Amino acid sequence: MWAALGSFLLAGLWAACALGQTAENVLVVVNQSSNVSRRIGEYYVHTRHVPLVNLCRIKTTMAEEISRPVYGNEIERPIASYLRSHRLEEKILYIATTLGVPLKIKGAGEEMSTESAAVDSELTLLYGKLRGATFRTAGVVPNPFFRQMQERFDHPRFPIYLVTRLAGYDFADVQALIDRSLAARNRGKFVFDLKASGGEGANEWLRDAAHALPKDRVVLDETATVLYNQRDVIGYAGWGSNDRDRKQRMLGFAWLPGAIATEFVSTDGRTFARPPDSWNITTWDDKAHLFARSPQTLTADYILEGASGCSGHVYEPYLAATPHPQYLFPAYFSGRNLAESYYLSIPDLSWQNIVVGDPLCKIGKPD
Repeated sequence: MWAALGSFLLAGLWAACALGQTAENVLVVVNQSSNVSRRIGEYYVHTRHVPLVNLCRIKTTMAEEISRPVYGNEIERPIASYLRSHRLEEKILYIATTLGVPLKIKGAGEEMSTESAAVDSELTLLYGKLRGATFRTAGVVPNPFFRQMQERFDHPRFPIYLVTRLAGYDFADVQALIDRSLAARNRGKFVFDLKASGGEGANEWLRDAAHALPKDRVVLDETATVLYNQRDVIGYAGWGSNDRDRKQRMLGFAWLPGAIATEFVSTDGRTFARPPDSWNITTWDDKAHLFARSPQTLTADYILEGASGCSGHVYEPYLAATPHPQYLFPAYFSGRNLAESYYLSIPDLSWQNIVVGDPLCKIGKPD
């Protein structure tokens, strides 16, 4: 039954993404205050053949955490002005921010009513704002593209921008990410690592993702054993440091070009500052060994190790708002690009989610 359902789903997805978007649909945002941001933007524009008019330069702080007024005045407003003045509002579908552009907005409120959010997730709403829509700053905004598996992403049907971040610990990490994205092919294994207890329903998401893909392309582990040192990995999903059996910061995977990853971790996208090589994941009780105020795994480590894309969270997202792997991986396997695959799997916007990677990265149909 699962094989037949998976084949039906993938056939529909291949049809839906037959008309792919191009570099002309990407706006690249660089922070003129940051040397690394400028270098990344210039390298990406040159390598991906992005039109020069699609390079938007803003000038703001290099701090990762900013206030709402700084976001509005120094990030959103200049980008909106640039899009309008160059008549790019409709043409742009994807926005690629860069390392050196602020990462997260600190706001008032707590839990699901917080005004805190990732800069990139907030930027997704800019298309709607340019068309006159207004949004509350507290809590989530439902993602209209979530689970639209057989629909082509375009405007104005989906009134958002898909925002990804070209980021890692340094320029070399991001340069390698971009180069790997250009070499991406549909081969290798999708690895799904469940945790032995306390899966809270998300273990089922991992099983559903595995069952939606060809059986010979999947590694599915449902035991307490953490999967380390896997070879030829094109996709990975697991619990990161929220799996109490995981003891190592790095998985030791051999990632293929174009490989993507996601994990159910609350603060993995909290920073792109590089920890000491000696640092390891720990527990919240081990306050002496937190890094950037958290003991949890880091999105940037997956990029450092060789992945071409990874999701993360700048503050607590709560499990239901994390990327759903049962949509992410079938979409990516079917030929959707990285940006569309992740946003098909993310339920809410104006929230804590980030997506790291080249928005245009795609592996195409299987070899």
